[in-house]
Amino acid sequence: MIRMEDFQLTDLLLKMYDNASEAIFFFNREGQVLTMNESACLIVEPDVIHQMIAGNRNAICLTCKGYTSEQELLTCEGCYMSHPQENISSFQVYLDTKGKGIIPYTASFQTIDENKGIRVLMLRDLTKQFKTQESLNEKIMVKRIIKAQEDERKRISRELHDSVAQEMLSSLVDIRLLKYMNIEGEALEKVKQTEVELMRLLDDIRHLSVELRPATLDDLGLEAAFRTHFKWIEKNYGLVVHFTAELDSKRYEGEIETVVYRVCQEAILNALKYAETDDVTIRLFENDNILILHVIDEGIGFHVDHPDAKGTGLGLYGMKERAELVNGQLTILSEPGKGTVVQLEIPLAKGGTSNENHHSG
Repeated sequence: MIRMEDFQLTDLLLKMYDNASEAIFFFNREGQVLTMNESACLIVEPDVIHQMIAGNRNAICLTCKGYTSEQELLTCEGCYMSHPQENISSFQVYLDTKGKGIIPYTASFQTIDENKGIRVLMLRDLTKQFKTQESLNEKIMVKRIIKAQEDERKRISRELHDSVAQEMLSSLVDIRLLKYMNIEGEALEKVKQTEVELMRLLDDIRHLSVELRPATLDDLGLEAAFRTHFKWIEKNYGLVVHFTAELDSKRYEGEIETVVYRVCQEAILNALKYAETDDVTIRLFENDNILILHVIDEGIGFHVDHPDAKGTGLGLYGMKERAELVNGQLTILSEPGKGTVVQLEIPLAKGGTSNENHHSG
């Protein structure tokens, strides 16, 4: 142990007491407050401080809302103040603080002078840690929900493709055989009409299967999935998609590929709904170990600060949430009359991408 002169140690302890961000209270054997530092005075209401100075041993109860035990989040049963013989090195307590309401603190309550029965209560604000933990828990929960959605979409997509579409195709073959039997007139026309309707329904089912979860995304990656999707967009909506990919068919983690695909899908859907444009430019590339997606349209644009002028704004919110799941950053640039640019940037782990090193999301 390093020893120093008493006056040096006293000076350091006084400086710590005066300047510590922790609230420090000294109590006597009877539970009365002997002194408290500036940080403690800042969190306690003036009338409580007056009662503490006046020697009210229960003054701390006026601000304390209970501590966390193994049974309850907030309790006064077995209060930490009621066991002067025990040292409690770490526990959680809630105080009704001045101007901030009820705040969680991590606390320690220990005897520093056994002969005189003097004990010290030290409190450290846990608000920031709680918010960090809450944010992390929210992110984990959203991640799990989105993964569950994608897994369910994949299941339904495969069911549509492998079961429903196959049954439809079988029925379509049977209908076509009827045309070559001895039927004519209205019956033949009805068979032909039914064939057309079944073909249309089969196309719809196949498209729904792809929209739910394109098999090409899992099997072949982003470029293949995008090219298939853009062909369908051009065929059914007339929107011309100028697509450039500079990835050399590179594969990424399944979660990253899913996020990029869904963000692009939503951006194109927004352009179709609101941009009043005939073409969209898509660029997918890497720069400095960052995967970058650009979705650009020269449509009517909008005020970024008021995205819900048309629609609900939930699409933009969903894109940002997905980006955050892979530590990505979504930037939306737009002005009325100047089109819109959606930019997604996802940092890549060094050496973490290859044709082999990926999994489905």
